[in-house]
Amino acid sequence: MKTGLPYERVEDVQRRREEYSRAQMYYRCGLALASVSALLVLAVILQSLMTTRGPSSSPDPVPSPRFPAARGQTCSDTCRIVLVESIPEGLVYNGSTANPSIYQAWLNLIGEARSSLDIASFYWTLTNKDTGTKEPTANQGEDVLKRLGELSGKLPVRIAVDLQKDKHPANLKFLTSAGAIIRSVNMRGLTNGVLHTKFWIVDKKHIFIGSPNMDWRSLTQVKELGVVVYNCSCLAEDLGKIFEAYWFLGQSGQEIPATWPSNFSTAYNKDTPLQLPLNDTQSGVYLSSSPPSVCAAGRTSDLQAVLSVIQDAEEFVNIAVMSYVPMMEFSRPKQYWAEIDTQLRRAAFLKAANAGPALQVRLLISDWAHSQPFMPPFLKSLASIYDPKHKLDIQVRLFVVPANPSQKLIPYARVNHNKYMVTDKIAYIGTSNWSGDYFVNTAGVALVVNQTASQTEEPTVQSQLKAVFDRDWYSAYSTPIDHHSF
Repeated sequence: MKTGLPYERVEDVQRRREEYSRAQMYYRCGLALASVSALLVLAVILQSLMTTRGPSSSPDPVPSPRFPAARGQTCSDTCRIVLVESIPEGLVYNGSTANPSIYQAWLNLIGEARSSLDIASFYWTLTNKDTGTKEPTANQGEDVLKRLGELSGKLPVRIAVDLQKDKHPANLKFLTSAGAIIRSVNMRGLTNGVLHTKFWIVDKKHIFIGSPNMDWRSLTQVKELGVVVYNCSCLAEDLGKIFEAYWFLGQSGQEIPATWPSNFSTAYNKDTPLQLPLNDTQSGVYLSSSPPSVCAAGRTSDLQAVLSVIQDAEEFVNIAVMSYVPMMEFSRPKQYWAEIDTQLRRAAFLKAANAGPALQVRLLISDWAHSQPFMPPFLKSLASIYDPKHKLDIQVRLFVVPANPSQKLIPYARVNHNKYMVTDKIAYIGTSNWSGDYFVNTAGVALVVNQTASQTEEPTVQSQLKAVFDRDWYSAYSTPIDHHSF
């Protein structure tokens, strides 16, 4: 009886089974190789995407290697911060609040420079020849220019400046001949604004930010305020990214990228500030910038910084700016712009309406020959929101820098040019006047510092800045707006 398959048929089946097994093995190996190949291709594509830096038709906008990508949100540098001022000749206080001069701060920074200096500026008029004057007090500006020229022959000096009608100012021609590299940024063509920024970066570890232009009058004839931060590479690195954006835009025919490459982005902003020690005091710090189109990913715009500082205040908001007007003052036709004005009114009202303590809002605004004519009515409107019975407390004073007959002849001088705000939580030191153009179209920066977590006896930046404000507020140069006749 036959049981099963014939012998030769069993062999055939066994052979077919072996062939099938080998085929399966080859198939599985093929799948594995295909998977590896696919992963390799994907890796190449991702690498390509990660290294893409904008359209090939544009120059490479990657920042200088001197400012690598942002690190974490903490900084181990032992940073030292110093408030500095320019007090105009002839303006004398009875109080004791005083800070080092901006002139001396600039000389210190020049003296500290060992490897590099970057300056972002609006314009340059550091000599009497620039202003058609014969003022002895121009000597400080002329000294700064001379020393910058000497430095330009020893190490790399880069200057980003607004493109002026006079494309070859004498100061910049002198610095160029000394070895500095200068790029003019056509902000008017790019954003319909100007490069109003005023900051220095020295050796990628020391910085200066403040109200003074590169102008001899900013050292002896105009009241200015700024801040120097020494030995703070993490903060200098972040400010360097803003400078690199200006440097990129200073290239001929350049346009603002639709999306800034990641090299310009920052991890530090109003929601995630950089944590670092300033004068041995733990601090949260970030840099804001305007206009929004020049802000890379992560950067808080200057307007958002101002609005959030006002919103977060619980006890007081003190503002000292040269110009305050809720409008686009340089646009044609002029436009109403009330972002900050509305926020101030809202903050004061909400505190009063919700049974909390009053929020004291004080504005110290400059009164000088070039004040915007629409400013007084708006300031009077703000000052009218003062009703202690209903816990509404907005006050406005005007600051006048005195001038003798010869000082009155100095063009565009004798003014309080400050641009800062201090609250019970925050010190904000910027470069912009407070009208819409400066936040929408014009390039500027601000340093925002929170030291409310301080556990030391060292004076905080807020307390020092408030002391400056109080000194000016209660000085003989400040009077309530209602006492002025316009």
